[in-house]
Amino acid sequence: MSAETVVTAIFLITAVIAVGVLANAIMPVISTMGGTFSSSANAADEKMRTDFKIVATLENSDTGGYDIYMKNIGSQRISFQEINQSDVFCGVVGVKISRITYTPNSVPEVEGEWAPEILPEIIPAGNSFWDPGETLAIYAKPNNIGDLNSFQFILPNGVWRSTEFVIT
Repeated sequence: MSAETVVTAIFLITAVIAVGVLANAIMPVISTMGGTFSSSANAADEKMRTDFKIVATLENSDTGGYDIYMKNIGSQRISFQEINQSDVFCGVVGVKISRITYTPNSVPEVEGEWAPEILPEIIPAGNSFWDPGETLAIYAKPNNIGDLNSFQFILPNGVWRSTEFVIT
């Protein structure tokens, strides 16, 4: 009878140690997976709440380019830093469409540059965001302009809009 008790105690101690080892091996993996799922969910949520619409395209004879006006119709505010890190592709449809470079100037000075401005021109102090309902103006001076032009704006989170328009 005492031999059975010793064997049972050994099995019980072995089981407790095995559970401890298994828990130490699995818990970090579960924690990492939880962090991955959480960051993926946050990114998906941000992307779903980000939306904008191109509302107008105008030729700008003063700069030799064109002005694009976009309205933030999502529920996510977009920082000016994100706007500055965005990609802008434009050019003549069927000829050449290329990426043009952001410039910190208020108006592009050379071909191949673009500059943003949140309208109205008076932004509340400290607000460097493209808030829902506000309009963003993109002043673009592409390398080439033709009859049928293309414009594409891509935010760093992957949300993008494009349009084709005629300049007469």
